[in-house]
Amino acid sequence: MHPRLSALTALRLTDPEEKVAATRALATHIASETIADDPVRVPGDELGVPGRPERPLRVSAMAVGKRSPFNTEGRAALVHSICHIEFNAINLALDAAWRYDGMPARYYQDWLRVADEEAQHFTLLHAHLQTMGWRYGDFTGHDGLWSMCEKTRDDVLARMALVPRTLEARGLDATPLIQAKLKRVNTPDALRAVEILDIILRDEVGHVAIGNHWYRWLCERAGIDAEAAYPELVARYEAPRLKPPFNLEARTRAGFSDEELKALGGGSAA
Repeated sequence: MHPRLSALTALRLTDPEEKVAATRALATHIASETIADDPVRVPGDELGVPGRPERPLRVSAMAVGKRSPFNTEGRAALVHSICHIEFNAINLALDAAWRYDGMPARYYQDWLRVADEEAQHFTLLHAHLQTMGWRYGDFTGHDGLWSMCEKTRDDVLARMALVPRTLEARGLDATPLIQAKLKRVNTPDALRAVEILDIILRDEVGHVAIGNHWYRWLCERAGIDAEAAYPELVARYEAPRLKPPFNLEARTRAGFSDEELKALGGGSAA
């Protein structure tokens, strides 16, 4: 089967463990072969996309509730919320690899590699959540990440602009703040969560960098200015406005330009 169709198969799976296994197997398979860039999309492919389990119950972001790290259940809810983000991130990466025809082979390889790393993150977080006495699905979750995927389903340029380099880049900013709170708690489960977040932050810099690379590649192919186009895309697709504090060091490593960093209120951390 064409690797992109295998990505679609994995994307449709509803069981988290099956999705992780299929995603990881696909990444191993494509590591040793070149992905042909021939079209694979056909009518009806959208059926069953994305595959998700019945739980967690999906609610609005405002209805998720507070997740204080200063009590055991609150920490579990916090770990669950990050676990939910990583499950959605598997779907985001698989969708980016399957959905868009006409991209270079390296684009598909990049996003299948991202999907594999997101699957690893989910596995680490879910295993840790289980040591705390809970499982994925025991708390609610919201659909913010996938809703932007729906909006950008017909425009790969908008997808690259608004998912990896906007929504996922927010994780670069938020992770150190979450880690700081967990370090103050200073329990074994909190410190283990900090360790896992170190791994996630390291990998997410690379994921955002991939989004930056392909966004700029697409802008160059279309003959448009990447930095001028970005605020227009934010407005057109009603993307969330970015709020400080910003992790300028991580954003610099992820490939944001000095001009973009200045627009956030800071300069390059390099």
